[in-house]
This record gives sequence, C-alpha cells and structure tokens, in this order.
Amino acid sequence: MGRPKALVRLDGEPLVRRAVRVLADGGCAPLVVVVGAAADEVERLLPAGVRVVVAEDWGEGMGASLRAGLAAVEGLDPVPDAALVHLVDLPGVTAAAVARLAASASAHSLARAAYDGRPAHPVLLGQAHWPGVRAAATGDAGARGYLSGHPELELVECGDLAVPDDVDTPEQLAHLAQRLPRPHPN
Repeated sequence: MGRPKALVRLDGEPLVRRAVRVLADGGCAPLVVVVGAAADEVERLLPAGVRVVVAEDWGEGMGASLRAGLAAVEGLDPVPDAALVHLVDLPGVTAAAVARLAASASAHSLARAAYDGRPAHPVLLGQAHWPGVRAAATGDAGARGYLSGHPELELVECGDLAVPDDVDTPEQLAHLAQRLPRPHPN
C-alpha cells in the first residue's frame, strides 16, 4: 500500500478510524488499538478514550500485535470476559457484524465471523482462551493455529451483514470501495 494500512484512506477516512468506529458502533468497549509502524502518526488519528498499545516487535508479524493486544486487555480494570479482534485492513466489516459476533461474548467464547460458511474476521476470544492464543500467536499467523480445528470454535454467519475482503493493494481497496454502500452526506 506504500504506507502502513492504518493510514490508508477510504472515502476520506483513515482505515484505523474506520475500524475503531465500527467496533464502537458494534458495542465494543473499552477499545484497545495495537500500533506498530508509524505508531505516533496512527495514534494522532484516534479518538479520545481509545487505549493505544505499541507492539514494539511489530515487525515479527500479526502474532506480535495479537500478543501485545491481549496483554493490554488483561491489564484493564476490570478485565473483560472476552476480546473481539478486528483488523484494520478489513474495511468491509460492519458494526452489525461486530455486534452479532459480540452478542455471544463470555469468558469461554471462541467464535469467529463466517461469510458463506468460510471463517474470517472478526474473532471473539474469551479470556479462558487467551493463554493458548498467545502461545500460538507467532509470525503472521495470529490466532489461526489456535482456532484451526478447535472443537469449541463457533462460526457466526455474517455474510448478510458485511464484506470480508482483505485489502493489501490499492487495486483491492478500489475494488472493495465499489462494492460497499456509499456514505451519506451529513
């Protein structure tokens, strides 16, 4: 993308702000954002009240960010029963999809959004699963190894609510932008 994805804009809005808005509108609180590349610049884009955590080892991949985020969530007072993990490069995920997934939040939750039956993001991790997820979160795999084939994993269908497309190139972002509903002028 030529710069950190968090700073990329869709309809004039940085992807990090869009992700935070979707989480908040979906009922998630408190909000924790893990930053790595361009951390100071990304942090300046965030609304007040969002807790920012720097993954110092962000260059290792998604696993480092996931470990940093879970450590930060464990440090909250009170510690929430579950964490909903969302990625900045999924701008087609909606607040409605977040809310549907978050509705089953408990300390033992292990759920992920599915689109036409295919597992994707966001992911809901009850605190009983945090140690296992942290141990499995290496490189760019994040929680994939922990979730893959886990007997407690529940897929929550969200294909009627969101578009799960990952955007890694300007072309993918432009293609997704054509498929999303356009924002209404205020």
